[in-house]
Amino acid sequence: MKKIIFILLLFPFLATAQNTFKAIIKDEKTKEALDSVSVFLNGTQNGSTSDEKGFVVIENIPNGKQTIVFSSFGYRKIERNILFPQNETIEIFLEPSSEELEEVKVTSTRSSRTIKNTPTRIEAIAAGELEEKSSMQPGNIKMLLTESTGIQTQQTSQVSGSASIRIQGLDGKYTQLLQDGFPLYSGFASGLSILQIPPLNLKRVEVIKGSTSTLYGGGAIAGLINLITKEPTDTREISFLANINQTQALDLSGFYAGKYKKSGLTIYASSNSQKAYDVNNDGFSDIPKFERYTISPKFFYYPNEKTTFSLGVNAGFEKRIGGDMQVIDNKSDATHTFFERNNSNRYSTQAKFEKTFDNKNILTIKNSVGYFNRKIEKQTYNFEGQQIATFTEANYLIPNEKSEWNLGANLVSDNFKQMNLVADKLDYYNAAFGIFAQNNLNITEKFILESGLRLDITNRSNVFVLPRLSLLYKINEKLSSRFGGGLGYKSLTIFSEETEEKAFQNINSLDFSKVNPEKSYGLNADVNYKTTIFDEVSFAINQMFFYTIIKKPLVLNPVPLTVNYAFENANGNIDTKGFETNVKLRFEDISCYIGYTYIDAHKNFDNNSTVNPLTAKHRINANVMYEWEEKLRIAYEVFYVGNQYLTNNEKVRDYWVMGVSGEYKFKYFSLFLNLENFLDSRQSKWENMHSGTIQNPQFREVYTPTDGFILNGGIKIRL
Repeated sequence: MKKIIFILLLFPFLATAQNTFKAIIKDEKTKEALDSVSVFLNGTQNGSTSDEKGFVVIENIPNGKQTIVFSSFGYRKIERNILFPQNETIEIFLEPSSEELEEVKVTSTRSSRTIKNTPTRIEAIAAGELEEKSSMQPGNIKMLLTESTGIQTQQTSQVSGSASIRIQGLDGKYTQLLQDGFPLYSGFASGLSILQIPPLNLKRVEVIKGSTSTLYGGGAIAGLINLITKEPTDTREISFLANINQTQALDLSGFYAGKYKKSGLTIYASSNSQKAYDVNNDGFSDIPKFERYTISPKFFYYPNEKTTFSLGVNAGFEKRIGGDMQVIDNKSDATHTFFERNNSNRYSTQAKFEKTFDNKNILTIKNSVGYFNRKIEKQTYNFEGQQIATFTEANYLIPNEKSEWNLGANLVSDNFKQMNLVADKLDYYNAAFGIFAQNNLNITEKFILESGLRLDITNRSNVFVLPRLSLLYKINEKLSSRFGGGLGYKSLTIFSEETEEKAFQNINSLDFSKVNPEKSYGLNADVNYKTTIFDEVSFAINQMFFYTIIKKPLVLNPVPLTVNYAFENANGNIDTKGFETNVKLRFEDISCYIGYTYIDAHKNFDNNSTVNPLTAKHRINANVMYEWEEKLRIAYEVFYVGNQYLTNNEKVRDYWVMGVSGEYKFKYFSLFLNLENFLDSRQSKWENMHSGTIQNPQFREVYTPTDGFILNGGIKIRL
């Protein structure tokens, strides 16, 4: 009788028996386990987070149909209805969102580790964002870089449109632009580089800000931008893009990638053309006329699962002319004579061999050879040069969970020759041999230390010892901090924003006995926090601080009693300091990004300090995007650029730029439309862009967009 009474008393509790839920959570694409995923019983505070193996347990779950919610920053939140009781451990796959690349192994640090386990601060622009930007400006990567926090594209010629990349307020010559780790776009090519790189075949873009000379040698003082191209996968990819705009631009491009057992192939080809466009009707082009053709085949060979060999070839041809609209239209006369023509040819090869051994060590050997020829013509002046650059590197990676080593050596050469006949040619030859060692050490579960040392010897017997140190502190699963710094140097060349602006006219050749390479040191620190608010909104904020100083930089000064300019080491330094704030929010199908950059850059020459020209102290960039079932994408973007100073120390105005874009995807194709700069912010609205005569105009320095409002649209096809 007592047993029956006991069972009757226990029955209400048995009827609502408490269950245990067990799951392993993985990335849908990589199938790798995901840690720190928030899992909870819907409508309650009952929850937990997954461990390093993706395993999670929730106890005390009632019988019946229950909803379990899974959320993690960088992944789309999902809900699963599960009938309890059930005793199985289930697998849950989360789909990555386009804003996060935490689990992607980056290549720019020569490490096998992921972004979240790398002490060096890396910004990765994912494929989803690249696809969005390719709709806005399919012909080149200028907009892609301009809309990134801390990066500025500085136009150096109004009529030809040439431009350079600035990171954190430093001249474009201090930023190294790479493709798959190969330095293909420096020197004579740098003024046109970002205008000649289309984004369709890019898989992602990796950005490291601050001195990275320890990793890549001279030239990476401000940072580096590494463009990672697509490789063949088991799924064939065929895509085409066609784009037009109201300024009579036409962009046509196609990409193919396929893998066939032990071989693979990618082919990218494009044709980009633009009619000359005079938005303010002053008789001079605000967008130059150009025609460009590019083809880039790349062959892959996989003799076995652990060995890969690739060989790529790039070829590009462009004819570009700007200036007097009548001259461009072949209607020149005695009054209308001004023009600037740029004809360029680019050829390069990239070869790479990678072998993974049984102990998981990796040997990588790579080589590139680049040839760039460019001819600049004006009505009374011409300049032609060719540059041959080579890069050869071997590195050996020893990856271990506790400590990872990367040992290597490389040889870099740069040979420039002026082709037109003049008395004082700007020829030079630079070469540097370097050896480097890098170590990633897990001091504890919370501390990861990355240290590196590089020794470079140049063909002029300069020796550079370049240490580098970065520390990652994982305070908890939501909060982490990085701190790092290193030394850098820049080899002597004639190429800078100043010489590009002057089209290399009246420039004296380098006297290597009187000038010295530039040296630098820099520090970076950041704090990164990410969480989920109200179990609905993914929130992340990154606060970064930077400081870089360049000692005795190479500057271009006028030669007394002549019209010429000569290179000299300044008596002083350039320093830039400031911070970047990046905030990301995501709620279901709506994502928002806000970035703010503060830059305080000065030239401190001869005990006199002036603001670095064309460097805004305040910049804001923001983006709100709505995505509906991966079919419809609508984005609104806004940018603010604060007051700047010109070279003559004249203060110029601030401005806003706004844009709206949309894309609708069908099964095999999508249609896109973009309204860029619909406020029509441009310099010619506020001031005259030139002075002097029509035959010999003197143009203002460019500090705002010059092309104004752009409406473009087109179609993407995927087969």
